[in-house]
Amino acid sequence: MRVLVTGSGGQLGSELRRLTDSSADFVFVDRQAMPLEQPETFRAVFEEVRPEVLINAGAYTAVDKAEAERALAYAVNASAVGELAALCKEFGTLLIHVSTDYVFDGTATHPYLETDTVHPLGVYGSSKEEGERLALAGHNRTIIIRTSWVYSYYGKNFVKTMLRLLREKETLGVVNDQVGRPTYAADLASAILDITHQYAVLPLEQQLTDPRFYGIYQYADYGVISWYDLTVAIAQEVHATCTVKPITTAEYPTPAKRPAYSVLSTTKIEEAFGLHIPLWKDSLKACLSRF
Repeated sequence: MRVLVTGSGGQLGSELRRLTDSSADFVFVDRQAMPLEQPETFRAVFEEVRPEVLINAGAYTAVDKAEAERALAYAVNASAVGELAALCKEFGTLLIHVSTDYVFDGTATHPYLETDTVHPLGVYGSSKEEGERLALAGHNRTIIIRTSWVYSYYGKNFVKTMLRLLREKETLGVVNDQVGRPTYAADLASAILDITHQYAVLPLEQQLTDPRFYGIYQYADYGVISWYDLTVAIAQEVHATCTVKPITTAEYPTPAKRPAYSVLSTTKIEEAFGLHIPLWKDSLKACLSRF
């Protein structure tokens, strides 16, 4: 089964490439080969690869910069997704599209369900929410997987930033009033590959009719913590001497407003595909061991 993966240079794309170990079934394209802000490049790639599954791991993820780069964020996170969905429908391709917890406003008091009302706080979240809508409207074999607080060995992310700051600083203040479920990109990649395999082994008729392969799911590692908690765990794991202190969101203002409560329920994806989701602390150790 031919699987096309966009955003191969990002955190998720890099982990997918590592886990597939250069399998001939997977074709990876980066932002140079298939820039998502240039939809005129998409058809040529589809015609060459003829994918049976598209994993759209590419996205505009600069949350703060998105406030000033609204047009680019919407081009990549929304318009491109609609174009990809249309091509997937034309080519008979399953679309697996990755979205975000930032589609919610963070005012909930219970883990967000896939059916809860979305209300993004900023441009990044609203562009991703629009992408979800366009994907589902454009193709009846579309899986949306929302995730949260993604980190990995690759790319720019919170864990790598904290590793650097813990080395450079004697004292470090980290926000303690935003909570969520961290996600190791390798865990998310493994889950997506599991879903892809389950799809691949189905007879064609079941691929076309199995209701699991349409709709919104959510994936994040187990455990609800704050950014401060995550930083303390990193510091303990690497035996950092830096003192980590909790601060409030108000003490660390950013151009984009973040959801205070960003906890996603993952029951639906676990039950639908029989996935095992690891604890965040185990996954953090696995990631840090790679540095």
